[in-house]
Amino acid sequence: MNGDKNIDGKAVAAALRQEVADEVAKRAKEGRQPGLALILVGDDPASKVYVNMKKKACEETGMRSLIERMPADTTQDDLLAKVREINADDRYNGLLVQSPLPKGLDEDEVVRAIDPMKDVDGFHPMNMGLLALNQPKFVPCTPLGVMELLERYGVNPQGKHAVVLGRSHLVGTPMAMLLMRKAKGANATVTLCHSRTVDIAEHTRKADILIAAIGQPEFVHGDMVKEGAVVIDVGMNRVEDATKKRGYRLTGDVLYEEVEPRASLITPVPGGVGPMTVALLLKNTLYAEQLAWEGR
Repeated sequence: MNGDKNIDGKAVAAALRQEVADEVAKRAKEGRQPGLALILVGDDPASKVYVNMKKKACEETGMRSLIERMPADTTQDDLLAKVREINADDRYNGLLVQSPLPKGLDEDEVVRAIDPMKDVDGFHPMNMGLLALNQPKFVPCTPLGVMELLERYGVNPQGKHAVVLGRSHLVGTPMAMLLMRKAKGANATVTLCHSRTVDIAEHTRKADILIAAIGQPEFVHGDMVKEGAVVIDVGMNRVEDATKKRGYRLTGDVLYEEVEPRASLITPVPGGVGPMTVALLLKNTLYAEQLAWEGR
């Protein structure tokens, strides 16, 4: 998109959100309005911020939105009943339950209770299974955002060696599956590294595309990266820093200052992958509304 090495996630996310808003406006003329419902259990400060941010993003694009706030002492049965209630509400095409849930609640059971056709987070076992079978329907938003960034910056993974650090079901595992799909914009040869991988650097030095989602601040150093590699940093970590007014700084899983000179393209933290997650959540909700409209 430009001569700068930095991949500007903010700019791509803004463009994507505008595309969603344009499509929402178009559907409004047919009497349609995509809707997203969010369930927030408890008083976790970070979760409150994330949920409010998602609701605001919906409003800015013209989508209907709902935040169902439930107390921290909510029982599993009450939470499941609320999920079933929204499953049955045609006004909302997407449903997500903000994590983490308070202690004592079974998050896996809650995810399984969400209607797979409203699972815009892409975490339901049915949607994970469809991705594994190369028949994706709803895909987790962060890895989908990474694929969007690669496409919009002209990076074609076909035939490239991609190395993914981290095997979580939120990012690492679906990321690897997306990259190795038999599909346009994929077809990479993928190595998935994790906490039990011996000599991770041996693998990362071979990567044409390196995706860091390992949850360890500044884990990837310059000597771990091949010259000219595309480096995508999914990490978002707080590191104590007395020189900062708030006492900490945000950093990714990549030591940016060392890696940037070697990379052909790199995502900064913040401002890289982060803004894409909410943008893809909106796009998934739009897709869910389309499927509902078509009666699928």
